Order: sequence, then C-alpha cells, then structure tokens
Amino acid sequence: MAARQRILVVDDEPQICDVVELYLRREGFEVETANDGETALQAVEHNPPDLVVLDVMMPKVNGLEVTRLIHERFNIPIIMLTSRGEEADKIVGLEIGADDYVVKPFSPKELVVRVKVVLRRAGTMAVETKFATMQAGDLRIDTTTRLVTVKGQVVTLTVKEFDLLWFLASHPGQVFSRDQLLDQVWGYDFYGDSGTVTVLVRRLREKIEADPANPQYLLTVWGVGYKFARVSA
Repeated sequence: MAARQRILVVDDEPQICDVVELYLRREGFEVETANDGETALQAVEHNPPDLVVLDVMMPKVNGLEVTRLIHERFNIPIIMLTSRGEEADKIVGLEIGADDYVVKPFSPKELVVRVKVVLRRAGTMAVETKFATMQAGDLRIDTTTRLVTVKGQVVTLTVKEFDLLWFLASHPGQVFSRDQLLDQVWGYDFYGDSGTVTVLVRRLREKIEADPANPQYLLTVWGVGYKFARVSA
C-alpha cells in the first residue's frame, strides 16, 4: 500500500488546526499540527511533510518568514492562510514561494480541494520531468535533482520558480501569455492573478540572468507574455 501523504497544518488558533485536521484525515491524509512558526520549522526539519498549510500571522516566527526558511532547504508546496485585507501578505507570500493562498474565514472543504490540487500539480510536474536535463548556454536544469546551475554554481529556487523555469525551457521560442502560464504551472484551480507570473519571472531573472535588466533566457514579448530564448548549449 502506498504511503499516505502528510500535511503539516500551522495556525495559532487550535480550533482551526483541529477542524482542518479533521477534514484532511477524512480524505486519507496524515496530519501534523503546530501552533507557532518555531514549532512548525522544527516539525519540517524533523520529518518534512508533503505540503504545509500555513497561517501568516503567528507568534515567534510569522508565516512569511517560515515560508522563506522552509524554501531555503526544502521543495515543499505551501498554501498560506491570510485574513481579509492582508493583500500585501498575499503578494509577499507568492513572491517568496507560496503555491496558493486561502482567505479566512474559509470553507474547510475548499481548503481540502486546494490541498489536493497543489499536491496533484506538484506530482504531475515531477512525473513529466522525471529524467530530463537541459543545457542552455551557462544554464543547466536537472530535473532528477531539481537543481539549477549557472556556470556550475547552484541556484536555489522555490518549487514554483523551478516549475515555471522548466516549463518555459521545455518550450524554447514558444510564447505564453501570463494566463496560459498560470494554467500550465499553477493549474486551472489556482485563484491568483497573472501578476503572480510577473513576480516569479522577475525573481527568476534575478537568480539566473547575468544582467536581469537585459535577460538572455527569459524574454518578455510585449503585449503577449514570455518565452524562453533558444540558446545554444
């Protein structure tokens, strides 16, 4: 029997953790809970989960910092929980690598659907890219390890940064609109907007381009979207 997927639920309100845990367990997931950022980081370090559901506003270490610290070492999908009016937190969360967000108060059933979508998308990307490696100029993408190097130096990417880079690199010269990239990389059920793609492209350029203002790999096609340039290895 295949191992059940593990979800770490982090919220400083125990009743929210209890309800989310109940609904996730009903769907066959293993669930661990934490009530502050520090405990969450310890849990990830001890036994990395398949996905983290993470509140933004928490004691000790807030959700944004937890997300940043997790992605320094692990490729773990994260769904952030934000309160209404915390638009800035949503944007920052997506910028530092959150895969999706849910606004409080939320339906536990909706959250379970989001969890399944993010996990399914992460699994699909892993299968599609299982043994592929690509070299373009000084850039090398290795999907067996999900490592990216530039001139032999490892570049640390979040889950979604890697997925977006690989998708574009897998279709060199082909132009994709922001909405198409949202569908292909985040999935049709993602509730964000096309600005998420713009943010991620900017972050990727800062990490892989020698001159982000004059990119060699990730090119803007004005009025349309983005493409990965055809670069000789």
